[in-house]
Amino acid sequence: MQRITELALVHSRTGVFTRVEVAAWVHGTADAEAALVKRAIVTGEVTRICRGLYCLANRHRVRAIDSLAVAQLIMGPSYVSLEAALAFHGWLPEAVETVTSVCDARSRRFQTPIGTFRFDRVPQQNLFTAVCRVPRADGQAAFVATPLKALADYVSVHKAEWRGVEPLIESLRLPTACIAEIEPAECAGLAANYRSRRVRRFLVGFGREVTRCRSR
Repeated sequence: MQRITELALVHSRTGVFTRVEVAAWVHGTADAEAALVKRAIVTGEVTRICRGLYCLANRHRVRAIDSLAVAQLIMGPSYVSLEAALAFHGWLPEAVETVTSVCDARSRRFQTPIGTFRFDRVPQQNLFTAVCRVPRADGQAAFVATPLKALADYVSVHKAEWRGVEPLIESLRLPTACIAEIEPAECAGLAANYRSRRVRRFLVGFGREVTRCRSR
């Protein structure tokens, strides 16, 4: 067994680790650290997820990698949103293959050995408004948008000209019971966080329709 594999088994509960962590474990030169990691990759004991981020091979891990928790390690600061967040909250009827996140940097897409990760830039006043820190296994955590924020991000990224509830049912096939859970007051508060007029129009229109539905 390679030395990096042994160190990761001792120090990494999740089986996922960074180049910075390797430096803390090895206390050697940058070249020596790189050589140890490369050797473990060649033998198949370690997999490179992306630059500076690695994971132990399946046979050395206790459980599967948590994609939601890993997303922010691939590119941060970021939070899980759009389809992935809606699926997490149980709002989408089908499984989501790509982990979709929002960031404040240039949009990027990563095709990795553990799955596909997409990061979209959405201009906001505060990136983490209406984002929850969700505890995961082994002391991990994932930052996940609330359903309403995931919808607002969807409108921004896909430039959807939505003004109310109906497009959510027609385009995303969201259950009406889930939509009814949103408090109208959330819409006005969240609208102030977005710089896009398109998103603000959607949130204001959505809030009005939800208010009318609840008053019936």
